[in-house]
Amino acid sequence: MKSYNYFCSTQIQMGMGKAIQLPEMLQSLEIGSSILIVSDPGVVRVGLVEPIQTALEASGYRTLLFDSIEQNPRDADCLEGAKIFHEFDADAVVAIGGGSAMDTGKTIALCGPNGGTPSDYADGLRSYSNIAPIICIPTTAGTGSEVTRSAVITEKSTHRKMTLKHASLRPILAVLDPSLTFSVPSTITAATGVDALVHAIEGYTCKVTNPISQALGAKAMQTIVSSLPTAFRDGQNEEARQAMLEGSLLAGLCFGSADVAAVHCLAEALGGLYDTPHGVANAVFLPHVLRFNAAENKQMHATLARYMNFANDSDTEEIAVEKLIEGVTSFTEALEIPRLKDLPGVREEDFPRIVELAIQNNSTSSNVRSITSTDYQQILEQAYYSNCIEVSG
Repeated sequence: MKSYNYFCSTQIQMGMGKAIQLPEMLQSLEIGSSILIVSDPGVVRVGLVEPIQTALEASGYRTLLFDSIEQNPRDADCLEGAKIFHEFDADAVVAIGGGSAMDTGKTIALCGPNGGTPSDYADGLRSYSNIAPIICIPTTAGTGSEVTRSAVITEKSTHRKMTLKHASLRPILAVLDPSLTFSVPSTITAATGVDALVHAIEGYTCKVTNPISQALGAKAMQTIVSSLPTAFRDGQNEEARQAMLEGSLLAGLCFGSADVAAVHCLAEALGGLYDTPHGVANAVFLPHVLRFNAAENKQMHATLARYMNFANDSDTEEIAVEKLIEGVTSFTEALEIPRLKDLPGVREEDFPRIVELAIQNNSTSSNVRSITSTDYQQILEQAYYSNCIEVSG
């Protein structure tokens, strides 16, 4: 019998207008009075941070904004934020934004009180302890970082994407307010939404999954596939925006106590080299990895096809798997996500380096089908040259 554990200590608050109620939520958490707000320039520019910061200060909190964050956050950003955390004598971190802001906020809450670099923790050279309280307010529906135990940070000197992972990195509070996602452009809505879908798929299928993660992943897949097209077309649709936040949350809870797998390993390698948006990188590899994995796991992948309404109960496993590949491909095409060959900077001569980074990723071992450097190379070539070429099982 398989043994497993599932744990999530994060308090979750969902609802329209919830973000402005943050001061009231914090009163019972006893986090101290000095808060470092971590966000990115785009979120600040559209005015999502100021009302929350003003509400905190009106309630007696001392705040400081740190927004020097790039897409695919760098270790240098985190270290700068950790220095400011220390100088400000902050008690807690409130991260407002997408995955970059939330992962940077987590890393600042780790390095600020304890010192060291992100790689020290990712490589096991320092222990995870004395982490400042983390509160996350997502402004995109994608990463699920508001409820996960991990943060993904790019090591600038090597282009390696490091995963910091520990139960103490889970936020103590996640505030999900659909109104904060209304201004997200359609391109980002699509990319982050597919990221959430991949979280659900890989959290469900990976070798270290469990029944709780699978139940959450199944619901997340259904929710995302049915809601993302509407949110993409109509960003002001309240129902679709809330459904996407819920789908992203469920997907985060799915993989947060399991793992991701080969799609993410390739996507993180791509992001580290070219700064490709993470959700876009996931989307270009998803159908090819699904076909590779389904060659040895037809029943499981036929089930995925049915969860996402790409196949019917009456379809054979073989037909359901084909409908899964076709359905996912059509789904991402309808979201106007480009192919690998059309992404800025991607070069064939870099394939060996992409493969090297992917195989080094700790989540490679979690892929449901054992995967080698040769397999990664073949998947890269398929994604680059065609819509989807079959991988022999």
